[in-house]
Amino acid sequence: MAPADSPYAQTVCVMDASGHLGMNLVERLLERGYTVHAAVQNQGDMQPFKGCENKNLRIFRSDPLDYQSIMDAMKGCSGLFYTFEPPQDQSAYDEFMTEVEVRAAHNVLEACAQTETMAKVVFASSITAVIWREKRNKSTTDLDERNWSDPNFCRNFKLWHALSKTLAEKTAWALAMDRDVNMVSINAGLLTGPDLSIANPYLKGAAEMYEDGVFVTVDVKFLVEAHICVFEDSSTYGRYLCFDHLINRPEDAVKLAQMLLPATPYPQSCENSGIFQQRISNKKLNKLMVDFTSGIQLEA
Repeated sequence: MAPADSPYAQTVCVMDASGHLGMNLVERLLERGYTVHAAVQNQGDMQPFKGCENKNLRIFRSDPLDYQSIMDAMKGCSGLFYTFEPPQDQSAYDEFMTEVEVRAAHNVLEACAQTETMAKVVFASSITAVIWREKRNKSTTDLDERNWSDPNFCRNFKLWHALSKTLAEKTAWALAMDRDVNMVSINAGLLTGPDLSIANPYLKGAAEMYEDGVFVTVDVKFLVEAHICVFEDSSTYGRYLCFDHLINRPEDAVKLAQMLLPATPYPQSCENSGIFQQRISNKKLNKLMVDFTSGIQLEA
């Protein structure tokens, strides 16, 4: 672990830095004065950083299935912000992608254990690793960070995104505990933004999530702040559910549908439709972020 006065104390790695979350993390970390190792999978992924002349930014090509390239990107870093981006030639989530994501998580956590300066890892996971199980709508208590999706349930219903996130996160936690790596995870809702489309694998089972009161979304700026908050706060531990909006009303569902399929006509009135009770809690993160940031409010 890097001591506070170490030259590595403010050097962090963002992997994969080419995605929507990764790029925003890099930008915000640079604003906060960090030296950032931006790890991307392909040469073409470096394009967004071409015009950046920040002396605190270093760009690395790092394949999550290539252990040595991971080690190179993390060398000298005291922190890692890890988010998995599917390879461009294998962008669809299926059973094969599950194997790839699990192997990537294993490689990255093993590399963290071998990086002497590494003090903390923030592992980006998903709400889909929390909500899917048998009798999912029969629970009398809200879902929170203690809940896990059932891999067999996910496999049976071909919920590949949920299966990938669940198994990858479980793999990361097992290695973190075995190798004594200080890790926290952020289990995020559906990330909204310009890249959101109907093809997003998170949306498989959207109708069931909506009816169960667990269909949640998160803005990228809030998600980035949550990542930095759990990294900088020395008291953080375990998993944190991260979302800033619950979709449980017909008008919310229509608004999201218009974003996903703008050419499709939708009903103007939803007066006869009900509101589904919220069944998921982000109180753990909410409590942590009250003192970290102002002007951004989590929903209860």
